[in-house]
Amino acid sequence: MSKWCFCKPEDSPKFLFELLNNAEEIFQALEIPYRVIEICSGDISPKNARQFDIEAWLPAQQTYREVVSTSNCSSYQAVSLRIKYRLKRGSPEKDYVHTLNSTAVATPRALVAILENHQREDGSVKIPSALVPYMGGKKEIVAKKLNTK
Repeated sequence: MSKWCFCKPEDSPKFLFELLNNAEEIFQALEIPYRVIEICSGDISPKNARQFDIEAWLPAQQTYREVVSTSNCSSYQAVSLRIKYRLKRGSPEKDYVHTLNSTAVATPRALVAILENHQREDGSVKIPSALVPYMGGKKEIVAKKLNTK
């Protein structure tokens, strides 16, 4: 699931943190340990003005792995796509919008984080309480016994 935002330049810092907070709320609800890191300018794409990643803890790997990337692309994409807005209603003056994006939930990565962080000693997996309503009320996943006869 990805989220995109088009906004006035002066609003893009606010929306960057709103997108980041939305993604954090998802991982909090999934009960997954995570950290937020700001990516240094030398490591981000040329289209990004600022980027934050959320990394989830993966116990089997004993490390954090990226599960979300949230970026403020400033006007970079808007210039190439010619996306502008009027500075004032009825005015001929225009400026480029700022574009922002967030992966919010990279589903395969989130599934790995859920399985690794909620697996019990017996191999069953506790379903995070936020997902129980979507699992038909199931609170755990238990391996089926295979018939080996």
